[in-house]
Amino acid sequence: MPSLSDSARLMKLVILDRDGVVNIDSDQFIKSPEEWRPIPGSLEAIARLNQAGYRVVLATNQSGLGRGLFDMATLNAIHNKMHKLLAHHGGRIDALFFCPHGADAGCECRKPKPGMLEEIARRFNVSLAGVPAIGDSLRDLQAAVEVGAQPILVRSGKGEKTLAAGNLPPQTLVFDTLAEAVDYLTAKA
Repeated sequence: MPSLSDSARLMKLVILDRDGVVNIDSDQFIKSPEEWRPIPGSLEAIARLNQAGYRVVLATNQSGLGRGLFDMATLNAIHNKMHKLLAHHGGRIDALFFCPHGADAGCECRKPKPGMLEEIARRFNVSLAGVPAIGDSLRDLQAAVEVGAQPILVRSGKGEKTLAAGNLPPQTLVFDTLAEAVDYLTAKA
């Protein structure tokens, strides 16, 4: 794994995608709190990251908002459910960033563009060089590479299809689940 920058070494940070990494994904989008279900072991994995001193940040494309499939109140309710379930496992998300735009919006915040990750770096006042960025799609990995983060692919969600399609960025680490990626990260910590 590439060495962490000085600022990242002082503040251990990890960036997670949401759908397919933390929770079970759906091709029809997660449109309600009832549809949001954690991937087995993911909440415990986040708690282990917290216990190992990591700040955990979520960076998620949520184009269903821009498409009118759900509103901001519903997205907040989904995230409140996630936060409450996570708290039951002794974990927390330190910050949550999302892009509400569709693929055709041309915004800079929608992954694979790096805008959302650049905003994370600004808000936390750190370089993302070497920071683990865990996702299940090529666009998650591409955004990570754009900011110098360590791309990590999980096979959950769309990860198996992403892996089969190939063209992963060099240095991408691959794990079956978030829990396995956390095992690797916490063993290195």
